[in-house]
Parts: sequence; structure tokens; C-alpha cells
Amino acid sequence: MNILFIHQSFPGQFKFLAPELARLGHKVTVLMPRKGDRTKWRGVEVVPYRIERRSTDGIHPWLIDFESKTIRGEACYLAALALRDEGYEPDVIVAHPGWGESMFLKDVWPRAKLGIYCEYFYNADGGDVGFDPEFSTPRKGEACRLRLMGLHYVLQFDGADAALSPTHWQANTFPEPFQSKITVVHDGIDTAAIAPNPDVTFALEDLILTKQDEVITFVNRNLEPTRGFHTFMRALPRILKQHPRARVMIVGATGTGYGARAPAGRTWKDVMLDEVRPQIGDADWERVHFLGQLPYPRFIELIQLSTVHVYLTYPFVLSWSLLEAMSAGCAVVASNTAPLREVIRDGETGRFVDFFDPPGLAETVGALLDDPAERRRLGANARTFARAHYDISRCLPQQVAWVERMLDAPVMNGLSETPFESALICPPVSFGVSGSSPMAESQA
Repeated sequence: MNILFIHQSFPGQFKFLAPELARLGHKVTVLMPRKGDRTKWRGVEVVPYRIERRSTDGIHPWLIDFESKTIRGEACYLAALALRDEGYEPDVIVAHPGWGESMFLKDVWPRAKLGIYCEYFYNADGGDVGFDPEFSTPRKGEACRLRLMGLHYVLQFDGADAALSPTHWQANTFPEPFQSKITVVHDGIDTAAIAPNPDVTFALEDLILTKQDEVITFVNRNLEPTRGFHTFMRALPRILKQHPRARVMIVGATGTGYGARAPAGRTWKDVMLDEVRPQIGDADWERVHFLGQLPYPRFIELIQLSTVHVYLTYPFVLSWSLLEAMSAGCAVVASNTAPLREVIRDGETGRFVDFFDPPGLAETVGALLDDPAERRRLGANARTFARAHYDISRCLPQQVAWVERMLDAPVMNGLSETPFESALICPPVSFGVSGSSPMAESQA
């Protein structure tokens, strides 16, 4: 079958699914906005296109987001028309619609099945908006703006034959009746490749760190409040003072992230350094390392090295980095926020702390630094949980089956006659309350 993927930064969430479908014999193509010529990636034909139009100056602020998505949707639509003129006809389109690219593809190929990836639906309550009073400025019409932010999804719901979401919490952010059509299957983690490594080393300037060192890791795509950077930084003075051997490894860029922007001309790193650096002596500060963005193999080495891994987030999209840290056997300290309750069970697969409690975070991290046996138990349980629920050997066949059900289902008024029911990844895993991991690991 001809299967077309749409993703603005492919492969993204489709890094396992697209090449697997190609391996199974399907002809897999992707449309993505970028410069350059057509290329091949792991059996997938990559067809680039350009976005020529710019946003309109002075447009109504509630419409800025939707206009941007319309511009992207138009560019993808024109690229799709060019493909159709070449004779290309997809049987299935699998799209991440979050940036608008797939809004008009049913107008090009009305008989193609459309499956959309439901990552997150913005709501005025229960999500990231307004969660953190420190960085939330109440604005008149905020609910109206958010309603328009979801308009591109609403426009695609009627034409979508199926939907996929990585977690139940993320699926539940979407409105009914579409929510009931979402199948829940995670993108998958390669737990065989991301495994504990007692012999790992990590080169840092003139140091070579090993598992004998105390290493606290904190990973964001961008250092920002949405991912708890401010809470983590405010915990550092106490952590460094009480644990003179600990080294703190902070991964992340300083660009614009998911949430509030830093003050003009500054980054959130600048803001938090101004606040906490005066509380930390020079000798202690030498043990804090900002690593920027890391190549993926080096990131894996870092989480394999980690003594305690800290992951904090608003109620928002769950990061791959948390599941990768669990797969590596990290002892995780995480914020007790809604998305994390699906993967972290307090005292079993990690430790919960209040998102807004830097002293509590410092205390919990310190307690684990002082308790190797507890770290081993939590890390083993975390890896067992990651392997049982999120390994690609479980997730990938379910994703493939989701695509194949679309191939087999008839289309009726843009919707499949047979609804796609939500599906658990696997049954819950039970854990003992003490001792080592209660589930023996099998080979991948």
C-alpha cells in the first residue's frame, strides 16, 4: 500500500513506525517542510517542500496561531497537489496535525484514509495554561484564544478515519465525541538499546565520570518553566550544600520552549542564574554543568551514568526523556503532576515531589543520594515498567495494526464505519513494597 506521513520535523513520533511499514513492504513517503532534494531515509522517500508565505503583521492576536497553521496547511496542500499530478495516490495518510500541515489533504485525496496523531489539545482548565501562577498572567479572552488554537484539530476531526495518542492523559485532553475514537499506543522506547551500563563513562572537560560519582541529571529540550527548570534551579543551593560530592548535569537549549517567554533579550537560564547564583559558593558552582543540547548517543551515556534523575513538568505532553531514563534504570524524582501518574508510581517506579516545592525536591534527591539500595530498587522497577509498557516490541506491532485497520475499514462520510476503540498498552504491573525488582527481566 501507499502510506504517506506528514510531520513538520519528521521522523519525530514516527521514527519507528514509518521505517517498520517500509520494511513490511509498503511504499512509504513523507512530505515535510525543508530545503533540499528528495532523499531516502530507512526505506522512506522524503519529499521536501517550501513554505513561502509569512504571517500577517497586525493580525488579531487570537488568530496568529490559526493563520500560521493555515499557511503551513496551504504549503503542504500545494505539495500534495504536485504529488498527485505525478500520479501518486496514498491509501493511508498518517499525520501529526499539530502545526496544520494536514488540514487540507482530504481535499486532494478524498478516498485516502486519514489517521491523525493526537499529541495535545489546549484547554483553559486542567492543562498547562494557568497551572503556574508565577508565570501566568490572566488575560481577558484567554479561553477564546485557546478555543481557536484547537480549531485546526476540530476541522480535521470529521475527515479523520482514526486517531492515535501516546498516553491516556494526552488522549483525554481532546473533546468528545472524537476522544472515543483515539487509540492509545505510545511511540515506543528501544529498551534493549537504552539499558543500564555499569561500565559507562562520561567525558566532561578534564574529568572522566563513572558510576562511582554522584551525578544528578536534569533534561529539557529547552530550559523553561513548563518543564520545571525554575523549581530545579531553586533546589540547587540546598542540594549542593548538603552533598559536596554531587555533580549536577543540566541538558537543554536556551531557546523558546512550550510556555511563557523569558523577559525580552533574556533566557530563562539568565533569569534563574540571577536568582540562585548568589546563594551558591564558587567551589560548589563548579559542580554545576550546563551541557546544552547533546547528541543522542551522548545523552544515553549521561542517563546511564545518572545517580538520580529529576523530571518535572506542568500538566503537558510527556517527554520521551523520562521513559528513556526509566529504561536506563535511573532512580527518578518526578513532579506529582497528572501526566506522570501514568508512568511513575510513588515508591515503586520513582519518587513524587510537589512541582512547586524546591526544598522538598532537594530533600528527596538528597535522600536517594544517601541510599544506594533504594536507588537500585527504584531503578530496577522503573526499567521493568518501561520494558513492560513502552518497549517497541509491544508498541510497534500495535501501531502497525492501527494503520492496517485503517487500510481494511471502509470510509463513510469521512469517518470509518467501525470505530477505533481506545486501547491500553498493557495491563498494569504490580510491584512489591520493598526489596529488589519483583519481575525478572527477559532478553529483548
